[in-house]
Amino acid sequence: MSQLDKNLSITSSHSNELNLSQKIGLTQGFVGLFILVLAFLNISFPNKTLWLITSIISILSGVVVYANGTYLSRIAGISNNGVFHKSISNKGIVAWSIGIILTLFYIALYWFPKYLGLGENGNKNMGIIGFFDPLSLLLNGKVASQWFVYGTLYTIAILGLGYKFILKYRHNKYQLVRTISVMFFQLGFAFLIPEILEKLNPEKAYFAKSLTNMWPLNYYFFNDWHLKNLLNGGNLGMFMLLFGIAMIFIISPILTYFYGKRWYCSWVCGCGGLAETAGDSFRHLSNSTQKAWKFERWSIHIVLAFSFIMTIAVVFTFLSDNPALSFITKNQFIYGIVGFLVVFTGVLFVFKRNDLDTDAKFTIGTLISIIIVSLGINFFSGNTNILFIDSFKLREWYGFAIGSVFSGVIGVGFYPIFGNRVWCRFGCPMAAILGLQQRLFSKFRITTNGGQCISCGNCTTHCEMGIDVRSYAQKGENIVRSSCVGCGICSAVCPRGVLKLENASEKGRINSNDILLGNDVNLLDLINQK
Repeated sequence: MSQLDKNLSITSSHSNELNLSQKIGLTQGFVGLFILVLAFLNISFPNKTLWLITSIISILSGVVVYANGTYLSRIAGISNNGVFHKSISNKGIVAWSIGIILTLFYIALYWFPKYLGLGENGNKNMGIIGFFDPLSLLLNGKVASQWFVYGTLYTIAILGLGYKFILKYRHNKYQLVRTISVMFFQLGFAFLIPEILEKLNPEKAYFAKSLTNMWPLNYYFFNDWHLKNLLNGGNLGMFMLLFGIAMIFIISPILTYFYGKRWYCSWVCGCGGLAETAGDSFRHLSNSTQKAWKFERWSIHIVLAFSFIMTIAVVFTFLSDNPALSFITKNQFIYGIVGFLVVFTGVLFVFKRNDLDTDAKFTIGTLISIIIVSLGINFFSGNTNILFIDSFKLREWYGFAIGSVFSGVIGVGFYPIFGNRVWCRFGCPMAAILGLQQRLFSKFRITTNGGQCISCGNCTTHCEMGIDVRSYAQKGENIVRSSCVGCGICSAVCPRGVLKLENASEKGRINSNDILLGNDVNLLDLINQK
């Protein structure tokens, strides 16, 4: 007979005791992590390659065995498994401990890599970075850096916990497809291909070779050193430059029009991939209050403005200092940016003014401020002095505050405290740009069948972006939000099939004005008018 739990009562509960498979999986995983801890403590291994393979296999196999023991013993579907009663998923001691460890790791990674064993001034790598030298030499022909170690651990987390995610949501085809997608893009396009290309082009200076990163998420794409390396990188460098520009102005808008921002945020992006897999256990911690929504609008648009202004400043400086490498002047660049933003903003006002919600108005306000600052840069700046601020300092401030502290230390280190999409929701400038396109120029929406909604609140609880999905479902209103990443979990956890992700005609897509609430209108008057 099947050993699956057949009790479908909404008040039933599973035993909190670990079964044998879970215990074996945890043991395997902790063995692999213990080896990494020993490497961090600079313990000398007689055969680093063998021990590194053992560690990676132990971690991955441990996750697989644990996930099998957890989910294959249950019927497919999402159940109330006590997430608000566990220390790890309800801001308990375990959650805070994990958050502190992750935060310390990120601080060491960004600012103190020597404590991870990075060899400085030609010295040999030690510690955990030296432990990964064999794998780095195999893939890119060089000894490991702290970023190679981070990329490897990042990929292991997405692959292992992606398998766990697949088992958990195995009843939902959409979740299987998008999880396999982020695992594929992280392993191939974000990790293996860039490392192999590095090995095939050892004489070329570094430039980003991942096809999944684009500006402004990859904030250094237009930095002077990166542009020089791209321009001097031969055919590969020119391809990466042109492909990166095409991603911003052609590929991304087209895909967002047809599929919404989910094509990137939920199917491709490494940040989103880690949030969905490693952060899945913390998605219910996202704050869905109006206060959090208001803070979100301000924070993400401040970062967007900062990103735009920083990029314009460094490109302005590059064009000033390197006229021989560029085909436009700094004045042409500024006027081109201003012209594009003026036309784009004007089109929004003329053709989309009836669909502008508060989020979209914030974005337009941000674009107008960027136009004003851009003109100021052109008229009140020298070659490197941008509005009395050194452009290189501006770049350093952005790299520290946004590229390191916000996206790394807070964005990942605080998963167990603030939820898994802190960076995506409150800071990612890429999400802000795609969000505006999704709101006003996309076929994507989440449709609702309000007559079937039982107000259980599962959708709102599991929304990692803090959207009060239930309030839309109760009114039968389509969900068309700038912040929605189209993860589809709200639909997956709905017991009544109320929510559905769709790509259809733009007509009637935003239907909030058609919703009748209570006594807002006299129905007899409405009938007589028709």
